[in-house]
Amino acid sequence: MREFDTIAEMANHVGEELGTSDWMVVTQSMIDMFADATGDHQWIHVDPERAAKGPFGATIAHGFLTLSLLPKLAGDAVRIKNQKMGVNYGLNRVRFTAPVRAGSRVRGRATLVGFEPLPNNGAQVTTSVVIELEGSDKPACVAEAIARRYA
Repeated sequence: MREFDTIAEMANHVGEELGTSDWMVVTQSMIDMFADATGDHQWIHVDPERAAKGPFGATIAHGFLTLSLLPKLAGDAVRIKNQKMGVNYGLNRVRFTAPVRAGSRVRGRATLVGFEPLPNNGAQVTTSVVIELEGSDKPACVAEAIARRYA
């Protein structure tokens, strides 16, 4: 994990890889709870028997479930000690490049691609996060996330 004492300290590290999270398992239970929360109960996500015969050979996580792991994975890779608050501001680009089968392990690799100071001891921080999929040549997801962070 990469640690910064202050948000402002990050300004000197644009273009650098910030860190990589630990691996985490995407479970069928997580997929089912996400389906319940979003109302997306498509069989490729929630019916293991039918999905086993489908195009992916197993149930797969929703793309948006994979994307929703971004704050946790990036947060496990980078820590700002004197941050009081951070809010998601948006995304510039998102691609789901490989399916995440139930039981797969993913991790996040974060690179700082932009830093803009904001009023009130804040900064807009743009991070490229690659959600790697264990055993796959392709990542599960590639996203450029924008957060506003305040000290």
